[in-house]
Amino acid sequence: MNALTIGVIFLAYTALLFLVAFLTGKKADDEAYYRGNRRSPWFVVAYGMVGASLSGVTFMSVPGNVLRENFYYLPMVLGFIAGYIVVAKVLLPLYYRLNLTSIYGYLDVRFGMGAYKSGAACFLLSRSLGATLRMFLVVSVLHEFVFKAMGIPFWAAALIFMLLILGYTMRGGIRTIVWTDTLQTTFMLAAVFVSVFCIARAMNWSFVQMIGAVKDSPFSAIMDFDPKSPRFFVKQFVSGLFVTVTMTGLDQDMMQKNLSCRNLKDAQKNMYTFSVILLIMNVLFLLLGAILGLYAQQNGLVYGDTDQLFPSVAMRCLPPFAGLTFIIGVLSAAYSSADGALTAITTSFTIDILGVERKQIPAVRRKKIRYHVHLLMAFVFLGMIIAFDVFKNDSVINMVYDIASYTYGPLLGLFVAGICTPWKPRDRFVPWVVLFSPVLSYFTATLTRVLWGYHFGFELLLLNGLFTLTGLYLLRVRK
Repeated sequence: MNALTIGVIFLAYTALLFLVAFLTGKKADDEAYYRGNRRSPWFVVAYGMVGASLSGVTFMSVPGNVLRENFYYLPMVLGFIAGYIVVAKVLLPLYYRLNLTSIYGYLDVRFGMGAYKSGAACFLLSRSLGATLRMFLVVSVLHEFVFKAMGIPFWAAALIFMLLILGYTMRGGIRTIVWTDTLQTTFMLAAVFVSVFCIARAMNWSFVQMIGAVKDSPFSAIMDFDPKSPRFFVKQFVSGLFVTVTMTGLDQDMMQKNLSCRNLKDAQKNMYTFSVILLIMNVLFLLLGAILGLYAQQNGLVYGDTDQLFPSVAMRCLPPFAGLTFIIGVLSAAYSSADGALTAITTSFTIDILGVERKQIPAVRRKKIRYHVHLLMAFVFLGMIIAFDVFKNDSVINMVYDIASYTYGPLLGLFVAGICTPWKPRDRFVPWVVLFSPVLSYFTATLTRVLWGYHFGFELLLLNGLFTLTGLYLLRVRK
């Protein structure tokens, strides 16, 4: 498949998104941008959230990761399901009862302005780093297969990508995102199904033979029984639960879609349905990774970076139709990684940091402020994507993910203290707790690795949250 064909697909898909944005963005005001006028159908939100959760990193990295870590990711996915139940039963009722636009408004109600601003800052840092890294990985693929052949440098490709996202999200906000996510989920599903079908056909497998080959392969191990391993199955399950509670239930990007549903009952139905679909999709990604590994072994394919195995096989080894659906799947992953994050960060910065809802600002001026923040955040994203390209190496990418996990930990501690305890900490000191908890977590993780050989995985979130919880306890006002 040549660069011209891929470029035409890129333009056609983007035009489809703009059509959806045009239809959903008519007469959109701040209420439509922030909460979709509370009219989003729950089943549309549930289906679309799958695409938002399965980012470009998941789309390419989970299949490739099977070659290194087998199916050890599956216990964590099962932990996700437990986490979604907690979000539906505990957090969603809280957000709906307080009629929140930004979920961090709860921290203001419960603790005060210091906790409120600290929680919002944690989200802004975490989501900015995570979203731009995901966009960088996908834009890199688009640049390699499309823009590079046209002589377009990486920075220009990133600029084009961000301008397009800016164009279709600025007016409708979350009301548009709910529907574009649905479109993106559909194409990502199609890419996975078509790839699995084409590889099975190339290997002369029936469905039963394919399952048998995966089962007999070295990739099918599900549980790591070594307690010191970061992939220990108990650790994976518990981590999956808390990762979901923090990175979904305490994340404005994910919760903003839920808060656009008509009522609490619809939002809970959305969460339950979404969790089942997401489980099925993750199993499909793991299955795809295993058969990619078997295909590579049989055909003598050499791969250094496992993240590039799926793109290489889809674009160079499978029929053109498979390559076409893969490109559309990558585009869907790229757009879904960016549009929701940009809208959520604009919402949080405008409401939590600038405080436009608390101030007596005319509606016309509030809308103008929102436009300016949306534009500013888009160019912040662009700068970070270009920076990743300039300084890219594995250590930087891993460091960004570590930073994201550290910054979600304090959010976990703040919300647990607010919901589960009667404590009222001295609010002016809360930002210091939020600042020092990740530092203590980093040194603790380093010491345990050096002294006892224990490697923290995703459970680092728990340690970080525990330090935050301890700090809030020590700062509580004694009656």
